[in-house]
Amino acid sequence: MKNMTLWMLALAAAAGVRAGEVVSVADCGARANDQSDSTPAVRAALEKCRATRATKLVFPPGRYDFWPDLAQEKYCYISNNDEGLKRIVFPLLGTENLEIDGQGARFVFHGQVCPFVLEHARNITLKNFSIDWARTFHSEAQVLGSCADGLDVEFSEAFPYNIRNGVLRFTDGKPDGAPQTTVKGAEVEYPYGSLLEFDVQKRETAFQAHDYWARGGLAVQALGGRKVRLLMPKLQATPGNIMVFGAATREFPAFTVSDSAGIAFHGVDIFHCGGMGVIAQRSRDIELDHVRVTPAPGSGRIVSITADATHFVNCAGKIAMHDCLFENQKDDATNIHGIYVRVMSRVAPDAVLVKLVHPQQAGFDFIRPGMKLELVHGPSMVTLGEATVKAVERLNKEFSRVVLAAPLPAELVEGDALASAEAYPEVRIERCIIRNNRARGILLGSRAKMVIEDNLFHVPGAAILFEGDARFWYEQAGVRDVVIRRNRFENCNFGVWGNACIQVGSGIAKECRAASRYNRGIVIEDNVFRVFDPRLINAYSVDGLVFRNNKIEKTTDYPPQHSEAQPFVIVDCDHVSLPAE
Repeated sequence: MKNMTLWMLALAAAAGVRAGEVVSVADCGARANDQSDSTPAVRAALEKCRATRATKLVFPPGRYDFWPDLAQEKYCYISNNDEGLKRIVFPLLGTENLEIDGQGARFVFHGQVCPFVLEHARNITLKNFSIDWARTFHSEAQVLGSCADGLDVEFSEAFPYNIRNGVLRFTDGKPDGAPQTTVKGAEVEYPYGSLLEFDVQKRETAFQAHDYWARGGLAVQALGGRKVRLLMPKLQATPGNIMVFGAATREFPAFTVSDSAGIAFHGVDIFHCGGMGVIAQRSRDIELDHVRVTPAPGSGRIVSITADATHFVNCAGKIAMHDCLFENQKDDATNIHGIYVRVMSRVAPDAVLVKLVHPQQAGFDFIRPGMKLELVHGPSMVTLGEATVKAVERLNKEFSRVVLAAPLPAELVEGDALASAEAYPEVRIERCIIRNNRARGILLGSRAKMVIEDNLFHVPGAAILFEGDARFWYEQAGVRDVVIRRNRFENCNFGVWGNACIQVGSGIAKECRAASRYNRGIVIEDNVFRVFDPRLINAYSVDGLVFRNNKIEKTTDYPPQHSEAQPFVIVDCDHVSLPAE
């Protein structure tokens, strides 16, 4: 490793690059369009940029391929994704003041690798390139028909598979050639955990389709050619539609941003990744401009990425998303929230043992000495007070011992929660298209100003969801100032992931909702709701909800499911203003 670093520095010195100048990845050995591994060239180019303080790295137009074999590796804890030892092609660790301009380049990744990890990075701009995989982490099959035993489907060659011991396995298509032993062979497997039907004509989740869970594999029968019978009698789907086998894990996000600031994405296309498109944690000031999450043109795929398009956890500063397209991903367009840790016990009058409960939050260290914490009653989500951290001892990736500057209130008990009471991000989402994905549109949980305007929503669940809970996901939310205006809501709720177009789904115990006012200050104005389903707003435990100057148009684009439902279901709320009957 030392010799490689010296070689990279020698390359930089030989090139004579000065601070502020441009480095081309071609000068470091990358060759477009020949499908060679460009990973070593990227490592050399990044080292050259660091050594010479160059401020721009460019790629000549074309296709660049990347394999994990020679990539840098690092163990990463990534909130709401899966932790692990990651191979990273673009390790922007401690990098500052750098623009990476793909100039229209296509980045194609192979196997188990993370494209970009930004950690303790500052002032980074990523622009003008696309991200895709040679073999996707999910698989798709055309539905042929059903029978008493299950469902018949057919796979294209884009989704290699085999049947071992009667169980369907997805692979990279490289023959293993090894006997069936406990020793792992050369073939790479792509595990799946669920099945979901997509409408091939509308290119969206099928009407009222829900997930079929198949963790551990699915028993199948070969029918000849690339046709397979899924031995699951309850599985139903329409012939001609696409059955999507969802990835079982979220291990390979396209962009992981941790403890960084001033990160901008301009003209970036994310055609696929094995996790979230952009996941940012403990970071501030992030902009997405003309970012597209969509299936790769010409690929024939119906799914883009395997989880959320974007996700922001314990971020601050400003989050801006404008003129973006988020479609056909296997989860929400965005989720913006903090993290709760569960109080496991009081170990002293001024100290508690806390736990990161959800497994995809393990290792998410956000408590630090000197910060203010919110003390929360778990069942009601009511804030009991604030406290300042004196010291924190991380016992392992789940448990920490937190010492406060003063004794804790007596009412804080096991099962309650702690979260950050410091900076929350201001959010602006404008002129974005959010459609055809699984689940919901956007989940809002920041306590700073949030403006959602001039967007188009067409999603199978709630277009906008206010969530947060200290019992399952342990995601801190509770908005304070939200404006939702001039948006167009096109036939949302055609799936099973919501009970209204705009919905409160906070995990407050029912017996506590009358006393809790977790979300506050929501204004919904000047929007157009085109609905086949009359359910517009479903809210509880809100203080301050205004619905005004909105236009509602009834459609017959989908079969009515709740034609007798009320448009507004408002329970245990204060200061609510709705249109007169």
